[in-house]
Amino acid sequence: MHPAGSMGDFAGIAIAAVGQTPYHKNPDLPTVWYLVEAVRLALANAGIPKDEVDGLAVSSFLLPPDNTATVAEQMGMELKWGFLGAFGGAGHLIGVMRAARAIQDGEAKTVVVVAADAFSVASHHVMMNSFNTGMRDYLAPYGMGGTTGLFAMLERRHAYEYGTTRQQLGKIAVVQRANACINPNALFRKPLTLDEYLNARMICDPLRLYDCPLPCGGGEAVVLTTEERARKLRKRPIRVLAGGERTNYRPDQFIMLESGWSDFASDILSTSGLKHSDIDMVELYDDYPIMAVIQLEDLGFCAKGEGGRFVAETDITLRGSLPLNTGGGQLSCGQSGAGGGALGFTEAVMQLQGDAGDRQIRDPHIALVSGFGMVGFVKGLCQSAVVLTND
Repeated sequence: MHPAGSMGDFAGIAIAAVGQTPYHKNPDLPTVWYLVEAVRLALANAGIPKDEVDGLAVSSFLLPPDNTATVAEQMGMELKWGFLGAFGGAGHLIGVMRAARAIQDGEAKTVVVVAADAFSVASHHVMMNSFNTGMRDYLAPYGMGGTTGLFAMLERRHAYEYGTTRQQLGKIAVVQRANACINPNALFRKPLTLDEYLNARMICDPLRLYDCPLPCGGGEAVVLTTEERARKLRKRPIRVLAGGERTNYRPDQFIMLESGWSDFASDILSTSGLKHSDIDMVELYDDYPIMAVIQLEDLGFCAKGEGGRFVAETDITLRGSLPLNTGGGQLSCGQSGAGGGALGFTEAVMQLQGDAGDRQIRDPHIALVSGFGMVGFVKGLCQSAVVLTND
């Protein structure tokens, strides 16, 4: 067995296909529709009938009181293995790693991992006010304004400690918007200029409008099976080379300038036999641009405190040396709750399978994908990452 959080060797396991629903602003469809539709699309893309699925992993904020068992019931699936994510935007990648280990251990043969939610701005605010007892009892009564206030403190502290500028952060939002403009499923497809980013409406100083993703409805799913079987299916098999996860990294740390990625990034690269220069794209969890900067630091692309300068000096466009969030990320596609933690994973698989359309980067072979979530009393508690390859 593989203990949770260990550096897994995922030999013999492959991603057969992914599925992504349409993204909707102010959705009038329930969360279960996005879950079921994402699964349907992934299975159709793989060419696998539903009755061959014997494992299911689900991540969703709005699903309770339903769960993995009731979703299986609604989809008519008989399961040998199940998983219910409780790690927010880190949950989808954690579900993928645990599904891969379940297949290795003989607990299942074909597993679908799905993440989805159906949020409007208003329903997202309601959910955040009771997201957990710490936020419900100690932050919401004082008008915290959701997670934006917490990340505003984080950005301000990062700028104070390391000199990170709004112009550096703005480059991330502008480049990702350019990627979204050629992504037909992105909610925002109008070009964004740096001036527009810098002068947008203030939300919570220093965060402005284009620092914040739009809550929406959407779902993402991936089919995992044995590598032998995946080779006989419709799509190019994608392998998970390595992955890691952490929860409540450094409990003594109040403001999360350093996160759990820093504790396992070197391990996943050494397990994969890779250097940072081998990575063709990064799909980072981008609930706010400052988190992309922190991830670039903690994942080892630059030293702590140099993330802003790294972004300024690196070509992160689709034709650059390190394409970042090639589909537009949550900042321009939208944040579908727990599905936001799956958006980058789906995009990486599409790129590696050559299915990214007009935003396809040239001949990619290696992708690094991250997940992040479960904001507690003062910080995001869960981090995850995986390395994918089509070789």
